[in-house]
Amino acid sequence: MTDVTVDQNISSRINLMRMLLIAGIVFVHIPYNREVSPFQHDHGLFDWLRVFLGESLFRIGVPCLSAISGYLLFQRGIERFDYSRVILSKSRTVLLPFLLWNLGLLVLVYLVQKMGAGIGYFPNLNRATLTLLMDQALAFEGFPVNLPLYFLRDLLICILIAPILALLVRRLPTITLGALFAFAVFPDIDAGIVLKNSILFSFTFGIFLALYPVDLKRFDDWALPLGGLVALSAALLAHGLYLTGPDYPAVLLMLRNVLSILGAAGFWFLSAALIRTPFGRGLSRTGSLSFWTFCAHYPLLIGLWMIWNRFADPSFYPVFYALAVLVTFAAVILSHRLALQWAPGVYGVLTGNRTRAKPVSGSPVLGRSEPGPSLPASASRNKRSNNA
Repeated sequence: MTDVTVDQNISSRINLMRMLLIAGIVFVHIPYNREVSPFQHDHGLFDWLRVFLGESLFRIGVPCLSAISGYLLFQRGIERFDYSRVILSKSRTVLLPFLLWNLGLLVLVYLVQKMGAGIGYFPNLNRATLTLLMDQALAFEGFPVNLPLYFLRDLLICILIAPILALLVRRLPTITLGALFAFAVFPDIDAGIVLKNSILFSFTFGIFLALYPVDLKRFDDWALPLGGLVALSAALLAHGLYLTGPDYPAVLLMLRNVLSILGAAGFWFLSAALIRTPFGRGLSRTGSLSFWTFCAHYPLLIGLWMIWNRFADPSFYPVFYALAVLVTFAAVILSHRLALQWAPGVYGVLTGNRTRAKPVSGSPVLGRSEPGPSLPASASRNKRSNNA
């Protein structure tokens, strides 16, 4: 229906959001256990801030990245969408990195557990059933061992059915988006093909934005007020979650699902203001660092958590939280730079050859030519859940 390209401003804002949101996802996955849960209210404002960042604000990350992926995939129109070429490309840029990062961690976890360590931080692979092993390795019906990579799994599913979604959006946009939005919002409804329903809706909404003449800069002049409104909504939701968690009432789960979807617009509005700053322009030029951070941060966080629990007092958990953030970002930045300089071949395979900061026509958010739960307990990680 449309044949447009992404202009430089939109391209830069997409890259900015990609890095900002993936950095935010790190806060979602900072581990804790029942003893240091923010819902114990042992540390007052600090605990509220943990809930705000990890349980409210940055839950927007995955749906927003999904919407950008769907948008970039169809930005040149449905008529110029080459399905076979896209599938071949995604096998290199999404599937192969998913397998390498996830199976690499799976082997490492198996070896560590074989030596008697790591039990309780990951499922016990030495005594796992075949079903659990398949989920941990390939995320067939449950979350993979490298938990955040469920997004790549769901993204692949969305790409496989992208022509069907595009056709439905073209013929029945209101019904299609309405039905998928209901799947995404109501926590007890299972779409059956993705692990997180908001990814399916947001990806489809991104297709809608690409196929219909939507002015993505229409509200740029209202960037700060609209972005502030989303931040305020996240703060109000966080307060409700803070008071009622960890077993949230159904209404708060629904509101969180709504915010995670609609809040993507707030980050988009905010990007209009950020891209005018040196900080925002710097983030827009980080390129493949966002993908590297996405794939590497969870093993680092769990590794730090394992070390901390062996030596530190739980009452000092705020120290761990701060160190986990600083050490994780320092480690991913340093390892990214070293891999790029010293092992460019391996680096290229691990990142799906993501080397450019500027999105290429037809590419999902995590690609160059395309594109959770906080508790690491195994019992909560391996069943299909719309609230992970």
